[in-house]
Amino acid sequence: MADYLVIVESPSKAGTIKKYLGKNYKVVASMGHLVDLPKSQIGVDIEHGFKPKYITIRGKGDLLAKLKKDAKEAKKVYLATDPDREGEAISWHLANVLALNQADKNRITFNEITKNAVKDSLKHPRQLDSQLVDAQQARRVLDRIVGYKISPLLWKNVRKGLSAGRVQSVVTKLICDREEEIQAFVPKEYWTLSAKLHKEKAKQQFEAKFFGDQQGKKEVATKEEMDTILAAIQNVDFLVDTVKKGEKEKKPAPPFITSTLQQEASRKLNFASKRTMRIAQSLYEGLEIKGKGTLGLITYMRTDSLRIAAEAGAAAKAYLKQNYTDAYIPNYMPQYKSKKNAQDAHEAIRPTDVFLTPEMVKDSLKPEQFKLYKLIWSRFVASQMTSAMYETVNADILAGQYVFKASGAKLKFAGFTAIYEESADEEKHTGGTIPALEKGEKLVVNDLIPKQNFTAPPSRYTEATIIRTMEENGIGRPSTYSPTISTILERGYVKKEGKTLVPTDLGKIVNHLMAENFKDIVDVEFTANMEKQLDEIEEGKKWTQVLEDFYTPFKKVLDKAEQTIEKVEIKDEETDIPCEKCGRMMVIKQGRFGKFLACPGFPECRNTKAIAVELGVDCPKCGGKILIKKSARGKKYFGCEHNPTCDFMSWDEPLNEKCPECGSMLVRNVFRGSKKIKCSNENCKYVRKEGK
Repeated sequence: MADYLVIVESPSKAGTIKKYLGKNYKVVASMGHLVDLPKSQIGVDIEHGFKPKYITIRGKGDLLAKLKKDAKEAKKVYLATDPDREGEAISWHLANVLALNQADKNRITFNEITKNAVKDSLKHPRQLDSQLVDAQQARRVLDRIVGYKISPLLWKNVRKGLSAGRVQSVVTKLICDREEEIQAFVPKEYWTLSAKLHKEKAKQQFEAKFFGDQQGKKEVATKEEMDTILAAIQNVDFLVDTVKKGEKEKKPAPPFITSTLQQEASRKLNFASKRTMRIAQSLYEGLEIKGKGTLGLITYMRTDSLRIAAEAGAAAKAYLKQNYTDAYIPNYMPQYKSKKNAQDAHEAIRPTDVFLTPEMVKDSLKPEQFKLYKLIWSRFVASQMTSAMYETVNADILAGQYVFKASGAKLKFAGFTAIYEESADEEKHTGGTIPALEKGEKLVVNDLIPKQNFTAPPSRYTEATIIRTMEENGIGRPSTYSPTISTILERGYVKKEGKTLVPTDLGKIVNHLMAENFKDIVDVEFTANMEKQLDEIEEGKKWTQVLEDFYTPFKKVLDKAEQTIEKVEIKDEETDIPCEKCGRMMVIKQGRFGKFLACPGFPECRNTKAIAVELGVDCPKCGGKILIKKSARGKKYFGCEHNPTCDFMSWDEPLNEKCPECGSMLVRNVFRGSKKIKCSNENCKYVRKEGK
């Protein structure tokens, strides 16, 4: 029997911590929340101070009984859930259900799961932070009120199973508004002109762009205007007028916070935000590293603070001293300023041991874990390095009365770019190199390239840009960015086309109803102000007062909406596919896992089936067409069109290619990011990497 019980949320975190502590410690997992608001009812007593009604989550009864037994047998219980509002609330619920004395110092937190951090936290336990708990509780109750009061109106007037949410509704509106801007956009014509030039006695060609006349910048709107300019410069000399040389400093990007990690992982690795957070969670909770044991590789991944601990900065400097010259190491520890509303409880996201390079741990990690760890490690190390320096040249070139401009940049000192360069959502063009030019020098014109252009509409949001917009506008918090996007995708309000987020017809209808009837709920400024008030609860503001101030006007709007909101009929798209059971023509419906075929005779006829998408590969068993299908849980698989007569089924993607060793069908195996081509015959060992 252990003297001390340590409770964390997840088994992997428990496994890592267990290896750091002695035999006197028992480490167990609560598997997240043990109690929550009931699903079958609102679970909030609005009339009596917004008192929440917590119940044991279904299926957690046996686990709770075991935790109670373990707690009773231990001399001391430590609550070691995550170091944020959600983690504090889980610890508070645990203290209540395990009947712990909340005056005791039994709460421990650590920003990184390393041996030193865990052991140090046990030396400095504290009481539960009631203000942190209140902040989470207010957020949970507010979201429950909004969701459970508005959603039934959507069920009644639009479709069963829809939902509204405090954050999801405003994000859906942002995506719908952007789509309206794109549809309403009227392209405007404009022309650009590039001159391909070189020095008289040199072959190096460089580009100069038309700027305007000597009085200033000139926009060229039509072909006629461009033809006039081309005629005017047809036989004139191109002469260098001014040459300005200088230096440009490029500073490193700060270490990651939750939002920037999700954005950069989307841009550089093509990871969805949900996937990024899942992988980051595994890196934080700990993995078995060859020769090192179980280690937490990164600090806590839900943070909006750019603060770096002095020890971490010193470790980065020591690493750089071992591997780079002094020119790459600043004389001071770089500090980055967090945004005004950032919670400074945690550091930025960084490696727990900077000397543990990505290459050193590569063999112990899955490919996706290695990619994300490398991204985090590189960004942090680069943030502690000196700036990159560029030599710049800007030249004005006269062609009669018109001015062309040429610019060039040449890397003088790599600085932090030796390790890492930040990517961007919008492509940025930087000047190439241009030769040494002298004032009055005559240049040779190789070519003049006029180009007709049209102004482009605003871009659709991607996961990266919607997260950036949420962060910039104070909508949600680091922990809610990814779940919010997942929710609106799962509800069918938004779909993905490539990387972009596009509102569905259903999303537009729900957004219109929300904007018409619940203006404040979908208002960016109102939502941001609400977030600010919820943050202020951590600083001592009474949480019930925040809810009271919200609910009184909300109730009036809700009552009015119940009287005035009109029913919207969404017609299902009819197909020419007959229902096998009753003969009616089936319709296309939108479900949680995408579109499917359903009989319009529901509830008399409940026949449904997947929409057939042909793979373009013949079935190896019967020669029929292989279809791309989805399981009940939304997972993609491949099956024969003649099912159930033919039982061919594969999770791996069949290919129109035979195994060179046994002649069986080859399949593409995409497991956790590792793409392999292998033989479908289990007895054949043929395998190769894709592309080889």
